[in-house]
Amino acid sequence: MDKYKIKSLKDFNVTFGHSPDADDAFMFYGLAKNKIPTTFKVNHLMDDIESLNKRATSGKLEVTAISAAHYPKVSNNYQIMSCGSSVGRNYGPLLVSEKKINEKKLSGLKIAIPGKFTTSYLLFQIFINQNIEPVFMHFDEVINSIKSGSTDAGILLHEGQVTFQEYGLNKILDLGERWFEKTSLPIPLGLDLVHKKFSPEHRKEITTAFYKSIKYAIENEDKALDYALSFGRGIEKNKGRKFVRMYVNNDTLNMGQEGLNALNKLFQFAKESEIIDKQPNIELCVPDN
Repeated sequence: MDKYKIKSLKDFNVTFGHSPDADDAFMFYGLAKNKIPTTFKVNHLMDDIESLNKRATSGKLEVTAISAAHYPKVSNNYQIMSCGSSVGRNYGPLLVSEKKINEKKLSGLKIAIPGKFTTSYLLFQIFINQNIEPVFMHFDEVINSIKSGSTDAGILLHEGQVTFQEYGLNKILDLGERWFEKTSLPIPLGLDLVHKKFSPEHRKEITTAFYKSIKYAIENEDKALDYALSFGRGIEKNKGRKFVRMYVNNDTLNMGQEGLNALNKLFQFAKESEIIDKQPNIELCVPDN
């Protein structure tokens, strides 16, 4: 008996969950603008990454972006696509403050954390073994919380990594840089997943469409960038281009063995730090290309 109830993708509604962050929106340009032919119907659901992490826990979305750190909690329902990852090579989320603070003197401070399930918070827990007070909040509230004095420092995701100096903030630590120092590996921060309710063949078909969308965006950068920056995140085009190129690149087209090694290392560190109970078995869904 076939355990997969979905017999055909023809005209099937496939909902893609992704964030309005410039890199995520950029990747979906090809699919969003119907530049990539598909047998299935594409629906878009936009939400911030922490909300997508929570949605993935319920397993309701067919395809979704999540924080890499959250994968162990959803691995029973989802397979990781080899494409779509936001990967930093010797750079990543930033720990910043208004006053200059030494990274070894964070104990007792209030730190703004842009989501409990984010990879940035996992990296912070792995590398900063100090008794801090985490203050969880929406990622776009972090800068204001530091500027208002309600927190002493905070972790910046997304476009804040290229605009923080405009707000008079100082870098305490680049978590992606610290990761590279320890591992010599890139850091997969965000992943895209496809639901295991689909057969392996259907997962591959969906993954291939997404791969083509990313490739189309890279080949039509200006138009894809205009689309990505249309979601009102308040970043000018040159900085938007810089940010997108940081996180949409060859690693995004194919995580490869190095990316897989990095994921396994991340989950190994998380297990050793007693943040997760066990490491997930990872098998990538690879597109036809």
